[in-house]
Amino acid sequence: MLNTAIRRKARSFGRIVGHSALTRRTGVTRKPVLATSGQVGITFIGHSSFLLQIGGKNFVIDPNFARWLFVLKRLRRPGVRIADLPPIDAVLVTHAHFDHLHRPSLRAIARNTLRKSGKRPLLIVPKNLRDLVFDLGYSSVTELEWWASVRVGPVEITATPANHWGARVIRDVHRGFCGFVLRAGEQSLYHSGDTAYFDGFHEIGKRLHPRVAMLPIGAYDPPSFRRVHTSPEDAVQAFMDMNASFMVPMHYGTFKLSQEPMEEPLARLAAEANRREIANRMAVVEEGVTKFFS
Repeated sequence: MLNTAIRRKARSFGRIVGHSALTRRTGVTRKPVLATSGQVGITFIGHSSFLLQIGGKNFVIDPNFARWLFVLKRLRRPGVRIADLPPIDAVLVTHAHFDHLHRPSLRAIARNTLRKSGKRPLLIVPKNLRDLVFDLGYSSVTELEWWASVRVGPVEITATPANHWGARVIRDVHRGFCGFVLRAGEQSLYHSGDTAYFDGFHEIGKRLHPRVAMLPIGAYDPPSFRRVHTSPEDAVQAFMDMNASFMVPMHYGTFKLSQEPMEEPLARLAAEANRREIANRMAVVEEGVTKFFS
């Protein structure tokens, strides 16, 4: 029975790898539009990566510019080149998985910022990740536990709970994982990192009141994957639980990580948003496009 299950999983993974290898890479690269005073800007880089502009500061979260994740080809080009990023004040990483913590991307962002501004950015990570990133050229590495906060100028950054796991490899299960809420005055952004649906979304909304929520909608098939990832319907429910104003979907369309068709997550998101009559609150952002929230 065990051997049968292993063979089944191996065949499924083989199909995913084959799909990645044979699918043509698409997408265009753009220069991000820089925010003016008082604007909150979100530029979708791809997968779960964003350039965030809030409180007059520039942040990048979960940057991954890799063309390949081991044997999985990137199917959508990064929407922004690292060289076109503005100087970054801080980089945030939600957990240690290779599609979220990509060391070459982190190192390149630190170098780009140092070259443009003469300063090194900060790096903010969950607990027990410092040893993975301390040597990448950042001015400091701050580890946060859930609900702990740090300030970057006028922006308060709070680590939030998630329903996932943080191991980089099989045995380092001590590593933390989280989402982040960034707040500057009345402006607020939430990035969940990877997560399954859980009751914690109610508490995040009650405590931190994020206005814009970046939530994952892919990697939910087979159904067992929903133990650690949200389906589009789960993500909409999380959005409603938090009572945010706008939802920006992420974690879809870039890497073939699971069995659902690549185009399915957005279609299911649109159907669920229409069913709940909240389609006007869904903000689907194409790679490289900067969307402003006043």
